[in-house]
Amino acid sequence: MTGRSAAVVRSALCASLAVVRGEVRFDEPLARYTSMKIGGPADALVVPADEEDLRAVVRAARAARAPILVLGGTNVVVRDGGVAGVVIRLSALKAIRPAGPNRLYAEAGTLFPTLSHAAKDAGLAGLEFACGIPGTVGGAIVMNAGTQDGEIADVLDRVRLMTPQGEIVEIPASKLGFRYRGSHLPPGILLGATVVLKSGRVEAIDARMQEILAYRRRTQPLHLPNAGCIFKNPPHQSAGRLIDDLGLKGHRIGAVQVSERHANFMVNIGGGTAKELAALIRHVGRRVERERAITLELEVRLVGRA
Repeated sequence: MTGRSAAVVRSALCASLAVVRGEVRFDEPLARYTSMKIGGPADALVVPADEEDLRAVVRAARAARAPILVLGGTNVVVRDGGVAGVVIRLSALKAIRPAGPNRLYAEAGTLFPTLSHAAKDAGLAGLEFACGIPGTVGGAIVMNAGTQDGEIADVLDRVRLMTPQGEIVEIPASKLGFRYRGSHLPPGILLGATVVLKSGRVEAIDARMQEILAYRRRTQPLHLPNAGCIFKNPPHQSAGRLIDDLGLKGHRIGAVQVSERHANFMVNIGGGTAKELAALIRHVGRRVERERAITLELEVRLVGRA
C-alpha cells in the first residue's frame, strides 16, 4: 500500500470487505486482542464467519491490494503504530470433531487448551502439555508450541491450509519443517489440523493436566498481561535462568517489567507500550550478550508499524 493515502486505502477496504458476512471493524485497537494488552489499531479487523467467508476476505484484501495478518493474540506483540491492511482473527473457526481412530480435527481458531481438554474428555492422551499453553491451534502450529513435556509436532498428523489464491490444500506434518519453536509453512492461512493421540484413562490424563496447571500457576505471572516466553532457550541453557542470574528480575522500562516470578516473561503492569517492551527486550538481550557471550533469539513476534 506504499504511495497510497490512508483515505484511499480505507475506501478500498470498505468497498472490498462489504461482501464479508462476519464481523468487520475499521481502525480497531488491537491491544484488547493480544495477551500483552499492547498494540495500535488495525486498518481493518475481520472475524470471518466460516471458511467460505475467509475465502471472501482473502479475495477482498487482494482486490484492495492490502496485506493480511492472521492474529492469534499470544506470543505476538503489535507495535504502537498498529497494523496496515487486514488483520484476521479466526475465533469463529473453533470446531473440534473426531477424525478417525485416536484422531481429532480442530479448526485453527480453537484455543489450544480447549483441544487439550477435548482430548482428555475423549480418553485420548498426548496433549496434556497443551493444557496450560495459551493461544490458538493455528498459532501453536506456526511456532511449534510446547513445553519440556512435548510439542505439537509430536502429535500432528496434517494441516488444512488456504492458499493465497483461496484454494484449500492438506499438508502432512512431515512437510512442515518443524524445529524448536518454529515451522516452515507454505504461504497461506491455516484452517485446522488433525492430531494423532493414544488411548488413555480420563482420570490419569486429568491428574497430569492438573499437575501441569498447578506448576504453571506457581512459576509464571498469569495474573498480569504477558506474551509468554520472550526468548527461546539457547541450546542446553535456560533463557530465564540466564536473565535471572544477571539480577534482571523486576527491571522495568516504563510500565513493562521483567517478571519477578519468571525472568523470561515480561509483563505489562498497566498502560505499557510496545516501544517500552522493545526497549526492555534490547536491554536484556544486550546484557546477556555482553556478560554471558550468548545471543538470545526472540520467541515472541513483534508485528506492525512502529
